[in-house]
Amino acid sequence: MPSVSVKFYSVLHKFILKRQLQTLTETHTKIFNQFGVVSRPDESVAPANPSFSEDGVATKDIHIDPLTSLTLRIFLPDSVLVKSRGLKQSDGVYGGYSPALGDNLRKLPVVLQFHGGGFVTGSSVSLANDLFCRRIAKACDAIVVAVGYRLAPESKYPAAFEDGVEALSWLAKQANLAECRISGRVNLRRRQIVDGFGSSMIEPWIAAHADLSRCVLLGVSSGSNIANYVTQKAVEAGNLLDPVRVVAQVLMYPFVIGNTPTKSEIKLANSYLYDRTMAMLAWKLFLPDDQFNLDHPAANPLMTAKRIPLKHMPPTLTIVAEHDWMRDRAIAYSQELRQVNVDAPVYDYKDAVHEFATFEMFLKTPKAQACAEDIAIWVKKYISLRGLEFSY
Repeated sequence: MPSVSVKFYSVLHKFILKRQLQTLTETHTKIFNQFGVVSRPDESVAPANPSFSEDGVATKDIHIDPLTSLTLRIFLPDSVLVKSRGLKQSDGVYGGYSPALGDNLRKLPVVLQFHGGGFVTGSSVSLANDLFCRRIAKACDAIVVAVGYRLAPESKYPAAFEDGVEALSWLAKQANLAECRISGRVNLRRRQIVDGFGSSMIEPWIAAHADLSRCVLLGVSSGSNIANYVTQKAVEAGNLLDPVRVVAQVLMYPFVIGNTPTKSEIKLANSYLYDRTMAMLAWKLFLPDDQFNLDHPAANPLMTAKRIPLKHMPPTLTIVAEHDWMRDRAIAYSQELRQVNVDAPVYDYKDAVHEFATFEMFLKTPKAQACAEDIAIWVKKYISLRGLEFSY
């Protein structure tokens, strides 16, 4: 059974979250339709820090779409400094790259990360998400790009999913802009290139250090739904996303549901942190009224399995918790992938609850730290340049 502290935090979290969801529902009904504004409780935010802090990870925030307020937080581990010559680092602040350095810079794989929160809460820059992404960046020795997608009810489905696709497309564009830099078609002083859509800025950390042929998508709770959707779109796009290659995805306790309840949805309906009643409130806020259906492809991954050729999906690691009522459906989706010979293991954590490895109160627990290490070991099978020597 979960510890006493887990039970306490669960009760407190469910009380607060239920009030937040009810408030969002009331606000959406009474105010949003008139003014287009929804107020949310203040959330603890970790400021960006472009210097390599004690944990050896530098961060920066960028705004890539003024029309949708789509933002990204980039997590750069200090391992990029290894075997790199002439990098400029003043007072601990990493200044990007000098184009004259050419190919002397170390390239790292990229993890595109989507936070949780039931599509209605959460943030890519929250304290919890910041700490988790730092942990993944160090454990995987990778650049982590956390996506600040639009939330419901202001932006209902498919806004968050579209933001995920746009973030992946932005990464592809960055790689192509970097290639233009090498070929000499960029103003090196301004680090800009004018394309058919106007002026596009090169992001130095991505252009200098990202190896987008080794891209992993990682979703947390509702972020898993977004990650899986973006992966499917990447499979459909094929070479159109060159040089981006999604080599694997990690789905951490997916936020899934369906019209026909599974055994865990019945047995654990009132389970810890996020019960079925609160999930229903979130889905009603996220899905448009005319599309509300628990078997909607955004809610039930088994529905997408009927229309997407799953045999083309990349290796998929699924993380589930023993006391999470959504576990059975996530496991069933993993089984669908394995039936078409996709490497799709399930890591089932005993005495664990939903978001046990990403919830702020649990991040420093041994189980949360072990989960990040387990993810890194599996992911390195597909992002390592030395081959597949890493085992489960």
